[in-house]
Amino acid sequence: MSESEKSVPTLYEWAGGMSTFENLTQQFYKKVLNDPLLEPVFKYMSPEHQLHVAHFLAEVFGGPEMYSSEEGSHFKMIQKHLSKHLTEQHRQRWVALLLETADELNLPDDPEFRSAFVAYIEWGTRIAVINSNAETLEMNPDEPMPKWGWGVPGGPYI
Repeated sequence: MSESEKSVPTLYEWAGGMSTFENLTQQFYKKVLNDPLLEPVFKYMSPEHQLHVAHFLAEVFGGPEMYSSEEGSHFKMIQKHLSKHLTEQHRQRWVALLLETADELNLPDDPEFRSAFVAYIEWGTRIAVINSNAETLEMNPDEPMPKWGWGVPGGPYI
């Protein structure tokens, strides 16, 4: 690994660490539970749901493996979406509220971070919609957690 690669922070670090992701999901789910389209989907989620989502996102973006070591696996996350029958409208609203919350909380807004952040949110929510409309899935239970990075060329714009 070159010296410049060692100095590039993870997306998790660049965003501000675990407290940033926990605050993001806490504020975001307040909006979700007040949204007429999303509230019916999420109103019966456990109180721990928003924290699990924070830990999942943090891990995907290079943070500690709290979700996969303590709360589940990528396979289990996917299974939670089965038969939820999410629509493209649900997905678009979920993404819009999350990005709105990211702006309100002043998550980094440099083009590289936001490009990587939005790319994962788009990718992940599209997979969630696909999986939510399935009754069962043929999937490896040892499917690794997604790991999202800066992309090419890599690192924040400085």
